[in-house]
Amino acid sequence: MSRADSLTAEEVIGSRGFVDDGYPHDAWRVLREEAPLRYFDLSPRPGFWAVVRRADIVWLSKQPDRFLNAPRVAVFSDSPPPDPDFPNRQIVRHLLNMDPPEHPDYRSLASSWFTPRAIGRRRKEIERISTDLIDELAKKNEADFVADFAAPLTLSVLADMLGVPREDWMRLFEWTNQMAGPGDPEYQIDDDAGTTMRTARDEMFSYFSAMVEARRASPRDDIVSVLASAELKGLPVPAYELLSYFSLLVVAGNETTRNAASGGLLALIENPGELEKLRANPALVPKATEEIIRWTSPVVQFCRTPVEDFEMHGQKIRAGESLCLLYPSANRDAEVFEDPDSFKVDRSPNPHLGFGIGEHFCLGANLARLEIRIALEKLVPRLEEIELAGPFERMKSSFLGGVKRMPIRYRLR
Repeated sequence: MSRADSLTAEEVIGSRGFVDDGYPHDAWRVLREEAPLRYFDLSPRPGFWAVVRRADIVWLSKQPDRFLNAPRVAVFSDSPPPDPDFPNRQIVRHLLNMDPPEHPDYRSLASSWFTPRAIGRRRKEIERISTDLIDELAKKNEADFVADFAAPLTLSVLADMLGVPREDWMRLFEWTNQMAGPGDPEYQIDDDAGTTMRTARDEMFSYFSAMVEARRASPRDDIVSVLASAELKGLPVPAYELLSYFSLLVVAGNETTRNAASGGLLALIENPGELEKLRANPALVPKATEEIIRWTSPVVQFCRTPVEDFEMHGQKIRAGESLCLLYPSANRDAEVFEDPDSFKVDRSPNPHLGFGIGEHFCLGANLARLEIRIALEKLVPRLEEIELAGPFERMKSSFLGGVKRMPIRYRLR
């Protein structure tokens, strides 16, 4: 039996999410080398084909008519078996589980808010928020980087774009954790992932439904106003899809950047030579940002469903089966990246898939990049000393690389 044959689904996708040692890079490396397309059984739930090489993920992602995002967005290993009466029931319906011709129409509704020019206009605001947060950090020598910097930075920027008042920001934060980590006992309601997700969704839908009505009566300069008045083919956006859109923006716009920023600082702490390199040459910030995104790969996986049978790597995949695209594995592919298991702030080229590829390329990529760049620009020059002051605690999730806590001990200028 080969090393690849001995791997279990739990080792590849996590039975209750990736915790403790983080992503299973050793298992993914074995698959890349020995079995780049292997099926894993999850009975009684549907199984999946693990896709681990960058070239294969790119090839699949660039054929949206042959490989669909719907109905299975990702492999949730601790989810209940499908409901036989409603096998394709979706808890939300947004860009992540839409396909052509619907997907581009919905994507265009908010895309103007995420262009490089539109995001660039937020630089001063993000710089101010970052500086204020770092000034608060400087008043002490121990903090939780997630709670005291990464989370409030991403949350405040996102909430402002949506038009959510400050007194409701923590509600967004709670919904985000429950939607992204429903299998984590810390966030669960009634010890059940499904109940947790449905409750968070219903509360979020109720909140944004009220906001939509308010913005239709009195529009403002925010995304809620834009989507509340948007039309598709001359008709208002259906309520379910409209409210699902907000859930996507809240979770994706908050969770992923927060985790990348936290994981990026951890990488700098664990690689002090790279931190010194960045401190000595601030011009490396753009490259360091891309390396942080490659290294942390906050989105673990999405699925694609083939519309017809096809063959790949000598395997026959049938229509309707699940192809699980593992982005952190693609970002450590030795066929593409030199010394892929090393963190290098000056890495170039860096064709990572941290934001995906193809028509589902991350809508908020420009915002994420800017937030991480500014965080580095403001924080690194003031860092005199820094170390972990406790365990780096991960969220139990096989979908997003969540970070719950990151205690640090430091000295800032």
